Amino acid sequence: MLENHPSREAIRLENVLAALGNPMRLAVIALLAEEGERSCGTLLQGVSKSTLTHHWRVLRDSGVIWQKPSGRENLLSLRRDDLDARFPGLLDALLRAAVDDAVTRQALQAFYRTE
Repeated sequence: MLENHPSREAIRLENVLAALGNPMRLAVIALLAEEGERSCGTLLQGVSKSTLTHHWRVLRDSGVIWQKPSGRENLLSLRRDDLDARFPGLLDALLRAAVDDAVTRQALQAFYRTE
């Protein structure tokens, strides 16, 4: 694993909420929740590499994802077990709300990679 992954006990609610308050990052989490571990380059469309790097850092540093090297890329996975242990039901509620709200759902779908 790369550095800067907080331990389960160090994951803070305000950092998780701030990280998931961005529609691009929420789209990433929705995809990881649906499809499991993915290569970092396969998650968002039309986004520069520097912007992706920023979003991965925010998600990783807040404790929302695991990021691990795999060849020339990094694999991203959702820290569901850790998030559920720290904040039971939070992740499911956020993902459900994102899907149920038409405006949020449309914003998330704009970022889905369609390969």
